[in-house]
Amino acid sequence: MNNQEENHSTAVTDAKQLGLFAALASLSYVFWVLGGMEMVERLAFYGVKATATLYAKDPVSAGGLGITLSKFGIILSVWALVQSFVPVLTGGLADRLGYKETIFLSTVIKILGYLLMAFFPTFWGFFFGAVVLAFGTGIFKPGIQGTLVKATNRRNSSMAWGVFYQTVNIGGFLGPLVAAQLRQLEWKYVFFACAAIISINFILLLLYKEPGREDRLAFRQKVLAGEIRQDALWLDSLKEFAKPELWRYLLVFSGFWFMFNAFFDVLPAHIDDWVDTSVIVNDLFGEGGTRNSVAIFFLGMDQSGTFIKPEGLLNLNAGLIMLICFLVAAYSATLKAINSMIVGTLLSTAALILIGGVQWAWMMVIAILLFSMGEMLSSPKFSEYLGNIAPTQKKAMYLGFSQFALGIGWTLEGFLGPYWYDTWASKERFSRELLADRGMDAGGIDAIPQGESFTYLVEFTGESPAKLTELLYQTHNIGMVWYVMAVVGFASAYGLYLYGRWAYQLARQDNGVNVTQDVASNS
Repeated sequence: MNNQEENHSTAVTDAKQLGLFAALASLSYVFWVLGGMEMVERLAFYGVKATATLYAKDPVSAGGLGITLSKFGIILSVWALVQSFVPVLTGGLADRLGYKETIFLSTVIKILGYLLMAFFPTFWGFFFGAVVLAFGTGIFKPGIQGTLVKATNRRNSSMAWGVFYQTVNIGGFLGPLVAAQLRQLEWKYVFFACAAIISINFILLLLYKEPGREDRLAFRQKVLAGEIRQDALWLDSLKEFAKPELWRYLLVFSGFWFMFNAFFDVLPAHIDDWVDTSVIVNDLFGEGGTRNSVAIFFLGMDQSGTFIKPEGLLNLNAGLIMLICFLVAAYSATLKAINSMIVGTLLSTAALILIGGVQWAWMMVIAILLFSMGEMLSSPKFSEYLGNIAPTQKKAMYLGFSQFALGIGWTLEGFLGPYWYDTWASKERFSRELLADRGMDAGGIDAIPQGESFTYLVEFTGESPAKLTELLYQTHNIGMVWYVMAVVGFASAYGLYLYGRWAYQLARQDNGVNVTQDVASNS
């Protein structure tokens, strides 16, 4: 074992988790400051992320980019590539330079990304804004998650990750609601607001104290004095990443992240195109909707109070997590980590099948809530697992590695998800085809601005939007895109099952105590 590694050969066996209230009481001051910073960051991030698909497909006349989802997929895939793989390279940098310093730097970079989006409302403006935002987010994650691991222990880690995920989703819940109202004024206000919101983290950084900072500095002094040999960061990271128990785990979980990002990248377009959310409003408030401003805001409705906007309906995900994630975490603590992730992945997969199979608005609600339950069983456990097997001086490095799985899943989905939607479910494309069938000449169709073909179809045919939407839905296999994504989910769940068996067998063959035993004990 390399001298730079502390005694990680000490067994990291299963530790009995504290009960619900004892675990909550054990969480430190730093943990709650950390949750506040992540909540602020997510509020700003999801204000953009949850509405980015809608911004892309909105016509230029409405202030959007007016591009196809296939073209938007180019932005998404590069965004995913940068945001996911930067932490793989810079996670160890946070361990060496300090978490507070990297969090500060990331906040400055993220502000710049939001401002680029606001000042340059074009494809390339949003592209470069997304890349800068992704780079800042990639630097932000390892410092935050590394702090969380150091601020907790094996007896409260399940609850800590669950509560952290819950506070994160307070921001994830409010961000899309703020964006839903601001974009009805003008899209640029969404980006300006997000730049202002993320700036709050400068204040919270004044309250933040890095756990184990003295140990980190002392360790660094020994390295500088030559008492401990430390490899170059890239070589050290490569050695850790090459461990089979690590890279195999990341690879099989990437399928979950594929589904997760499809849920947020593609579902807004699906709801916008095919789901009549006025049904929900009428069932809740009666015909004509509501004028209650509180209901309009928290349900993510249009200003007239007659229908729920896509980001408002999707926001049920963050809302449910915000309310009950600590309860799901208490249940998840009774399960082995791999088993919790398998069950969660299967629940989320079932949700995608429901989305593809049923157009009814209330079924979307059920599917979103089901997906959210799966997410709560899978996502926090994924990070907890990595944090528990990571050496003390490499917590941020390992949490940075977690982004490798996200990178594979999101990068592939960022390109394939919107492309598949354009192929199997694009209302824009289907409207142009129906216009041709109804007799509009090719020149007239080509002259229609991107994003406005359905409006032209309604005007050209004189039929109601509801009737034409139903016709297009029934004459095309809209659900195919979701069924294909569900296949990815099943494959990921099966991969996790095989990984758990492999890790268990490997541990049985090894009479020594090593990291592989850590893997098995958490499986």
